[in-house]
Amino acid sequence: MHPRYFALAACLLAAPAQAAVTAEPWGKTADDGRAANLYTLTNAHGMRVRITNYGGVIVSVEAPGRDGSKANVAQGFGSLADYTSAEYIRNNGHYGSIIGRFANRIRGASVTLDGKAYALDADKNGDMDQGGTMAWFRQVFTARVKGDSLVLSHVDPDGFMGFPGTVKATVTYTLTKDDALRIDYKATTDKKTVINLINHSYFNMAGEAAGPIDRQTLQVFAHHYTPIDSHSIPTGEIRDVAGSDFDFTRGTELGPRLASVDPQLAAKKGLDHNFVIDGAPGTLRIAARLTDPASGRRLEVWTTQPGVQVYSGNSVRPRVALAKGYVPHGAISFQTQHYPDSPNHPNFPTTELAPGQVFHEVTEFRFSTEP
Repeated sequence: MHPRYFALAACLLAAPAQAAVTAEPWGKTADDGRAANLYTLTNAHGMRVRITNYGGVIVSVEAPGRDGSKANVAQGFGSLADYTSAEYIRNNGHYGSIIGRFANRIRGASVTLDGKAYALDADKNGDMDQGGTMAWFRQVFTARVKGDSLVLSHVDPDGFMGFPGTVKATVTYTLTKDDALRIDYKATTDKKTVINLINHSYFNMAGEAAGPIDRQTLQVFAHHYTPIDSHSIPTGEIRDVAGSDFDFTRGTELGPRLASVDPQLAAKKGLDHNFVIDGAPGTLRIAARLTDPASGRRLEVWTTQPGVQVYSGNSVRPRVALAKGYVPHGAISFQTQHYPDSPNHPNFPTTELAPGQVFHEVTEFRFSTEP
C-alpha cells in the first residue's frame, strides 16, 4: 500500500469520535404492537449510551475503566420484546425505565387534593406502586433529536391511573463531553395533581453481569433516611443514619452492609430505602458515589431532587434478567426522587403540582475513573 494511504488510515483511526444522536427502528411492543425506536448517544470520547422511547429506558451505558477498556455498566436487554413480554411485566421489570406519573409507592392508592379524594390504580397490597399498571414505563414517548440531546415527550391524560389533571412532560437526555448522562425532567398540569418522576436504571461498575457488587464501595451524601414498614412504605419518620448500617457518609464496602442484621435491611435483604440528600433541594448537588476498585470505574449521581432511593437489586425475577446472568446484589439503582408516599406525609417535601407551575428536576450520572 502506498505510504500516503497508510497515513490516511492512521489519521482516520486517530480521529476523535463525533458527538451524535442516531436512531433506528427497534420493533413493536409485545402487548399491543406499538412501534418504538432505539437511540444511540455518542460523545467525543467515544462513550456511548443507548435509550429507547419505550418507557424512556436506558438500555446500556458503555463507560471506560482505568485501563481504557469499555464495559456496559447499566443492566438492560437486547430487544423491545424483552421489555414488553407479559412475563417481564408481571415480574415488575423496570430496568432503566422512566417511572411516572408518581414513582415508588402511595399508601392506600389514594390522594386527597383540595378536599377531594382520588382513587388510584392499586396493587395487590392495596397501594399504588410505580404509577400503576399502565404507567409511564409502559408508554411509547414521542421522540425528537435536538442537537446532541434526545427529547422524549408524553401527555398523561386526566384520570389515567386515577390521577387528576392532564400532565404534559418532557424528559431530555444529554450525553455531555465530560461523560455525564444528564436527565432533565419538566412537566406541567391543567389541574392540581401530584408528580414524582425518576429513572430506574441499575448499575454495576465492573460490568452489567459481573456478579455481586459486594466489593464495590458506596458513599451516600445523606445524614438521614426514611424508615419503611412491611409494605416498603415510609412510616413518616426521618431518621439519623449515625451509628447505624445506613451510614454511608464515607465510602463503604457494600458486602457487609447488604448482609446486615439491622431489621430495616434484613427484612429487604439489602437496601431499598430513600435517603434524604444533604444540601438544599432544587440545587444540583452530589447524592451518591459508587466505585469499583478493580476496574477504577466510578459513578457519581448528582441531582436537584430532595431524595434518592438506593436499591441494591435484592431479587431478580424476570426470566430475561436471569438468562443474562443477573443475580441478587448484582447491581444498584439510584432513583433520585421526592420521598415515597409524600402525599400522606406533610413533613415531607410536597409533590403537588398546580396549573401555572412547572415541575423541573435534573439528575446527572457522571462517569469517571479513579487512579
